[in-house]
Amino acid sequence: MALFKGTQRQYYDNSQKFTGDGATVDFILTLSPTPSVKAELEVYVDGSEQVSSSYTYDGGTGTVTFLSAPSEGAIVIVKQILTNEQLGNYQYVSIDNIVNNFRVAYVGEGKVISKVKIPDINFHAQRAIAELSYDTLRSEKSQEIEIPPTLKMKLPHDYVNYVQLSWKDNSGIERIIYPARKTSNPTAIMQDADYDYLYDNDDTLLKASDSETWTDFKSATSDNGVLNASTEVDADMSLSEGARYGATPEHTQSNGVFYIDNVRGFAFFSSGLISKVVTIKYISDSLGTEEEMRVHKFAEEAVYKYIAHAILATKMGTPEYVINRFKKEKRAATRQAKLRLSNLKIEEINLVMKNKSKVTKH
Repeated sequence: MALFKGTQRQYYDNSQKFTGDGATVDFILTLSPTPSVKAELEVYVDGSEQVSSSYTYDGGTGTVTFLSAPSEGAIVIVKQILTNEQLGNYQYVSIDNIVNNFRVAYVGEGKVISKVKIPDINFHAQRAIAELSYDTLRSEKSQEIEIPPTLKMKLPHDYVNYVQLSWKDNSGIERIIYPARKTSNPTAIMQDADYDYLYDNDDTLLKASDSETWTDFKSATSDNGVLNASTEVDADMSLSEGARYGATPEHTQSNGVFYIDNVRGFAFFSSGLISKVVTIKYISDSLGTEEEMRVHKFAEEAVYKYIAHAILATKMGTPEYVINRFKKEKRAATRQAKLRLSNLKIEEINLVMKNKSKVTKH
């Protein structure tokens, strides 16, 4: 069975073509996924978009019904309005296919695993996707927002760790923002005039929304988003850093600084980044939604080996040499997946390496 389903028109244009015969009023769609409601469709006859009242749609059967049959030879185009394009999906394998393929190849009489419950395969398949997402699969995602006056950015719902934060200049170039390593937004406990802790009616400590550390940090940053010179010198000297070799290189830039508050779920920025358009590139575990639970074909074998090793290692009575064999195969398959997904191109490497022939004059 072919892996690619549907027509190229359906893939590139999310549409399906019919030819009227002057009598047919019902046209059945084979789009994938099939539209569920009429609002997801645009219907054209000989290039002219039809008003919504000229046809009905049954989402259960995927049938478009015209009140008046299109004339003989008329070209009918039904286009699906997608909020999420399906382009590029051929390079991925869904988790359902991963589970089914694993059952066919590894489970059964005379095979490595005689029997196993489907929920066990599903569990280990999801664990494989999550573990491989961190350093093997292409799991990098991004969000772009304009920084508000609060200088805070909400972390994405499926955020695990950041890859890079940057702001966009007028030329569309991303300027890297570096982390501020000597500040944070600690939990601020409220105190009275005698420095005693304050409690609410439930005897729970009262806490301020922001700490004085964060408040002072905002006021100690200059317009270009970096720490004032005196502040930076004081911070370095207090830790005896940079006294011999000068300023710390990561601070000799004007792109601004940030830090991540994992407890509150915010990224905090220096004051010079107000109203800047900031992009956060981050790592997810690829388990946030059903659509995300898929594997690049370059790493498909690594997932199978991960599942097989995990099942065998947790099954009583499995010989140790069998577990070790699949442990080695899992590591080898993961290394191979990393190499394939590194996407190294000889021409690109050659172009970069030519820079080594440059002579820098001092």
